[in-house]
Amino acid sequence: MGHIDWAYDLARNLLKESLPRRWAHTKGVARRAESLTAILGDQADTLIAAAYLHDIGYAPDLVDTGMHQLDGARYLRDVAHADDTICRLVAHHSCSVNEATQRDLYDLLTGEFDEESPELAQALTYCDMTTGPDGRHLDVTDRLGEIHARYGPDHLVSRSITAATPCILASVRAVEAALSDVRQSRTA
Repeated sequence: MGHIDWAYDLARNLLKESLPRRWAHTKGVARRAESLTAILGDQADTLIAAAYLHDIGYAPDLVDTGMHQLDGARYLRDVAHADDTICRLVAHHSCSVNEATQRDLYDLLTGEFDEESPELAQALTYCDMTTGPDGRHLDVTDRLGEIHARYGPDHLVSRSITAATPCILASVRAVEAALSDVRQSRTA
């Protein structure tokens, strides 16, 4: 079984029944990851696998710290014995250090999981932050607004997203620029 198939099956088993809306989002994030093959080349499979796994930390059986990025990465490392790159991507997706700071888990997150290469980390952030909860593509500003509306202004997640917004926007801009460069080189 390939890396992507393994990740799909694991995420489906953890999310489909218990969190069907999260599963819809996850599938949408993976579709966005597939669309980045032109800019990622041989790293695309790793990104797609990480996209399927990025939110498994929300699965009720995996919740430990309450920070889904950390809980998911720990499960992948300790139970599923996943590739280190995937664990790091899941741990740090969507600028998670901001949420770790809000939860007083920064030292734990960064002590257990190093950051991944900027290209892959930005790509996963792009995929996550341009996909709505139902799996449909959203503009990043609409996605940020949706998160704030869902959680409310005083919620820890809203505060974390506010702090992460510059990082998120920079990631989205970087990926969109890379996609634009690929399109331009194909027409030249």
